[in-house]
Formats: sequence, structure tokens, C-alpha cells
Amino acid sequence: MKGEFNMLKIITIVGARPQIIKAAALSRAIKENFSSEIEEIIVHTGQHYDENMSEQFFQELSIPKPKYNLGVGSQSHASQTANIILQLEKILLDEKPKVLVVYGDTNSTIAASLTAAKMGIAVAHIEAGLRSFNKNMPEEINRIATDHVSTLLFSPTHNGVQNLENEGFSLNNKAPFSMDNPAIYHCGDVMYDNTLFFSQLAEGKSEILEKHSLEKNNFTLCTIHRDYNTDNPSRMQSIFQALSFLAKEKNQKIFLPLHPRTSKNLEKSLGKSLYEDVVKNKNIIISGPVSFLEMTLLEKHSKLIATDSGGVQKEACFFKKPLLILRSETEWVELVEAKSASIVDANKDLIISQFERLLQSDNLVFPDIFGDGKAAVFIANKILEYDRQGNN
Repeated sequence: MKGEFNMLKIITIVGARPQIIKAAALSRAIKENFSSEIEEIIVHTGQHYDENMSEQFFQELSIPKPKYNLGVGSQSHASQTANIILQLEKILLDEKPKVLVVYGDTNSTIAASLTAAKMGIAVAHIEAGLRSFNKNMPEEINRIATDHVSTLLFSPTHNGVQNLENEGFSLNNKAPFSMDNPAIYHCGDVMYDNTLFFSQLAEGKSEILEKHSLEKNNFTLCTIHRDYNTDNPSRMQSIFQALSFLAKEKNQKIFLPLHPRTSKNLEKSLGKSLYEDVVKNKNIIISGPVSFLEMTLLEKHSKLIATDSGGVQKEACFFKKPLLILRSETEWVELVEAKSASIVDANKDLIISQFERLLQSDNLVFPDIFGDGKAAVFIANKILEYDRQGNN
């Protein structure tokens, strides 16, 4: 065991809501298993400015309070990225961490990775190797660039590892590791760790189902937050025409916890007639953002999930729920190949037909691709190994 003054110092970067949740698994693993070996400092970029989607999560998930909050808020991609780089450089110079941990594919992720890499600080990328193969998505650019400046790449699935190999990464690199000689690991998914840990807690703490009169396994959960949906009236209209049809003609109850961006654009995007149809339909229940525990409970007890979120797609699989993907592609191709999920984009007719197919299908297969629920412990161990092997 390391002494107090020889602890490995890591900085974890979070900014968007899913990253805050994912960080809970690693923070919990460090606290329970490596508290005398790893010192974790959390930097919150403030990329999500809504209190319901940030501070609430730190409290609810018992994530250590961030030592720094950059407060960048909602800006353009360039301004947000530049602001994070400018502020983070000063923090890294002061703290001198050995490893910087980033998650996923946000502007916080790429900004922090570029800053650390140029300062000679090893980047550990959790969710490495995920690809939508659509570079029109800002997230795709962020995840590819982050992988290529990382020293430790942790992929949640074998498919992610294969994507890295296809891009020229060697899977047989030996220590000492560096950006030019990175380590590639298949680790499982930290969100599966969280799902196992928090699903029971949610049962005793949340009354979201009772609040909205939702019967277990008798409602569809729908989330929409990607800007190519929320900021495109024709796509929003097509999605909500399908939801309205299912609610009205098929008597399906649909629960929609709205992202702030979706809520802001909803009436303008849908137009007066469709907007009124939606809000007056008793089978369509619209709410503001929900907490992580509430979302966990909604996923667990829904009968079908429709989403444009990459994280919610995975969670649908965790809970063995049929899935409609409101995008033209997915990072989780294994779910589509297993036919428990269907890519429906913003196509009204496809949303309706695939909704009916999934609900009528017996014995849907939900692939076991996300590990054993101990991904965070694996990641912490590998970061410690990196430090012990004398990597610079």
C-alpha cells in the first residue's frame, strides 16, 4: 500500500449529466477499495448549467464535491471548448496529477484531453472505441480525437476494442504506456455498475411512478435531447406525430421527461395544432428533467424505451427493454443486431411499425455485452498498474 504522501493523484473531468453519473462508479470504487492509494480530484466544467441536471446528481449519487467548477455553461462548441482549455491548464499546473480521467464524447472530454496530452499528463478515456461512423455528429469527432491522444483506453465492449484495432491501435502494446504506445482494455461498462448499485435504492426513494399515475410495465419512456432532433422542426414534428398516433390511436401511455432544450423548442417546433394535440392528450405525460434515481426507476418499469440518448440505449438493454433509437445510427450496434432494438431515426411510419413489432415479439434477445458490474474496480486497478510500472 502507498503511504499518504505517495498516493496517486488523478483528476476526473465531468461536465454533462451522463458524465456526472458515470463518475459515481469510479468514485465509489476508489472510496471502497483504493482510498489509501488514489486521491481523486473532481473538476466540473459546468457544461450543463441547469441545477436539476448537475448539482442534484452530485448530492443524490454521493459523488465527492468538485474541487473546481469552471462554470462554462451553454456556449458554442468553439467557445465552450476554448474556455475549458484556458481554465483547466491553470488547474493542471497547480495540481500536477499523474492521470486525467475523461468520459465519453462531450466538449468537456475533448477539451480536457487536449489540454492534458499537451502537458504530458496521461489521459484515461472511459468509453473508448465507441463509434457511430457519422462525423457530422460533434460527439463522433470528440470521441475519435480523444482516443488518439489517450494513454489508457477503456472500452466497454469487444466491439469498441475492434473499432480501435481497425483504426490502427495495437492491442498488444506493453508497458511503459504512452500516447504513442497506449494500453487498450475491455473493461465492461461503468453504467452497468451503477445500474446494479442504484436500482434497488431507487425503489425505496422515488415516487415518480405514483406521482404520474404510471403502471409498472404499462408505459413507454421517451427521451429526446440531441440538437439534431430538438433544433430541427421537421424531425421533431415527425417524432411527435408518431407519439401522438400511438397515444391516441393505439391507446399507449407515453412518459416524456423533457430536456431543457427540448422543452424550450417544443411549441415552436411542433406548430400550434400538433402541440395542442400532444399537450391535450391524456396518454402523453410531459414532465421536466428527472433525477438519476427517478430515471432508473422509469427505465426499470417501462415496457418500451424510445430515445436519442446513447446512455439510455444501454440502460434499456440492462433492464431488458425493447428499444427504439431516434437516430440514424447507434454506437451500440450489438443491440440492433440482436433485434431487441431498432433504428427508426425521426421517421414517423418506422417509429410506429417498429413499436408494434417490438411489443409483439416474443423472447427478445438482450446481448450480454456490458461486463460483470465491476468495470470501475478494473479501471482503478489498471490506472494504479500504470503508475506502479513507472510510466512517465
